[in-house]
Amino acid sequence: MQITDVKLEMFKWPREVPITNGLYTYTHNLLNIVVIETDDPNITGIGLAGGIEASPEVGEAIIGHFKKMLVGMDPLDNERIWREMWRPKLVGRRGITTRMLGGVDIALWDIKGKVAGLPVYKLLGGYTDRVDTYVAGGYYEEGKGLKELAAEMASNVELGARAVKIKVGAVPINEDIERVRVCRETIGPDVRLMVDANNAYRHYEAIEFARKAEKYDLFWFEEPVEPDDYIGQREITRATSVPVAAGENEYTRYGFRDMIDHRAVDILQPDALVLGGITEFMKVAALAQAHDLDIAPHGSQYVHIHLVAAIPNGLILEYYRDTVDPMHGKIWQHELYIEDGYVHAPDRPGLGLEPKWDVLEEFRV
Repeated sequence: MQITDVKLEMFKWPREVPITNGLYTYTHNLLNIVVIETDDPNITGIGLAGGIEASPEVGEAIIGHFKKMLVGMDPLDNERIWREMWRPKLVGRRGITTRMLGGVDIALWDIKGKVAGLPVYKLLGGYTDRVDTYVAGGYYEEGKGLKELAAEMASNVELGARAVKIKVGAVPINEDIERVRVCRETIGPDVRLMVDANNAYRHYEAIEFARKAEKYDLFWFEEPVEPDDYIGQREITRATSVPVAAGENEYTRYGFRDMIDHRAVDILQPDALVLGGITEFMKVAALAQAHDLDIAPHGSQYVHIHLVAAIPNGLILEYYRDTVDPMHGKIWQHELYIEDGYVHAPDRPGLGLEPKWDVLEEFRV
C-alpha cells in the first residue's frame, strides 16, 4: 500500500456568544482535518490537527511540505514516517509544525485500523472499552452569571456526567471562589469538580486560589501558570492538597520528560493533536506509567477516547458538548455520547471518524 495524497481541510463556524477562559476569548469553533489517500480506493485516513487559527496558510504550507516526502510511502510505517517528518532544527519540537505532524500521524493510525479491521484502541492495547468522562465548560460569557452557571452544571449532570469542569482566572480570585462554591452546591458532593485557569495566574496567585478552594473538594486545578513554568507548578503542587494537572500545551516526549523530572504536576494532560500525534502520545503514556502518573488527555473526545481506552493509566476523558461547540452532534456520521458517566469506545475500524462533508462545506476556510 502507498500514500497517494495528503490534504488539509479547514473549517470554521461562529458561536452565538463568545466564550472566555482565563486568558483567551473564542468567537468561533475550528476543525482541521488531515486527509491521507492511498492506492486502495477503500482506505482513506482521517486525522485531526491542533488549532492553527492564527496562521491557516502556514498549516497548509506545512502539509504541502510533508506531502512531498509522504507520497509513495507505506502508510503503515508510522514510526518511520514520524521520524522522517520530525526535523527539529526546522520542523518539529513545538508549534504549528508539530501540530501538523500530529494530524498526519493520527490519520496514519486511522488507516492502520482500517487495514486491520480493528478500532484504534484495540491496536494500541485495548485496556478497556469504556472510559470515565467529564464535561468541559463553565466558560465566562456575556450575560452569564452565577444562576446561569449553576444551570449549566445541573444540565451537565442531567446529561449523565459524574464530573464537570469550569474556567477560572479571568476575574478576581474571590469572585472565582464564589463561582466554585455555587457549582459545588449545585452538583452536590458526589460529582467531581475540576477548575481550569488556562495559564492565567502567577504561582503565588494560584496558591492563594487553591488554598481558598480546598474546602470545595476539587478533583484537580488545571494549568494554573504558564506551561513552561515547571518550578512554579511544582511549588503550587507542594503548597496545596488540590491535585495539579497540566500538559495540553506541551510537545513531544521530551517536554513531558522534563515535566516529570521537575515533578511539576500530579496529572498529565497530553493532547495528541498538539504534541505530535498518537505515536508520540503512546510514548508519553508509557513514560507516565513508569512514574506511576495518570493520563487525562486534553481536547478532542473523538481521538482521545481510543487513547484513554488503550492504556492502564488512562484516568478520564474530556468531553465537549453543545454548550461549548454549537455543531456538536452535527458534523460526524457517528457521535459519542455519555452513558452513566462513561463514553464507550467505537467498535468501527480505525478512529471511526466519518465527516459529514456536505454539512461542513458551508464552513470551509
